[in-house]
Amino acid sequence: NAALAHYSPSNGSSRKLSVDEMYLSDTGGQYLDGTTDVTRTMHWGVPTPLQKEAYTRVLMGNIDLSRLIFPPNTAGRVVESFARRALWDVGLNYGHGTGHGIGNFLSVHEWPVGFQSNNVPLTAGMFTSIEPGYYRDGEFGIRIEDVALVVEAQTETGEEPFLTFEVVSLVPYDRNLIDISLLSQEQV
Repeated sequence: NAALAHYSPSNGSSRKLSVDEMYLSDTGGQYLDGTTDVTRTMHWGVPTPLQKEAYTRVLMGNIDLSRLIFPPNTAGRVVESFARRALWDVGLNYGHGTGHGIGNFLSVHEWPVGFQSNNVPLTAGMFTSIEPGYYRDGEFGIRIEDVALVVEAQTETGEEPFLTFEVVSLVPYDRNLIDISLLSQEQV
């Protein structure tokens, strides 16, 4: 049922798990030292070539946005396309936001941080999710979501403090779904 970007289970839509399908697990919790919101997609059997390529391209977008260095006061909507580029290169896309603010004992989806047009510029100290995805109606869904902290970047000139993301999620990716040949050396 993960082909629906924001699926909610019900008694009528429950299905048995199978090794022949992809699974999307969107998890999180609130703890004394922070809030988590992590999504991983996995396949316990043999993924199709399309599933592997789509997963790898979602991962590429996650990595590309996570590694981006950008000037201070940059709005999330300005850099959001870095998460979509690898998908756009082959005519794929996703129909949800690329990320949202992460609160602490407040809301997991905390406004005004994020990548939409009505969000505030990113500044050091903000927590946001980075969560590109891909969904094929009736077949499968992919989302890779990490929590990232906006931090100052180390740049060559060091003249002006630029920003980047420090991913704080420590949950592995499904190597069974990664096509290493699509990744650049920097992404690897």
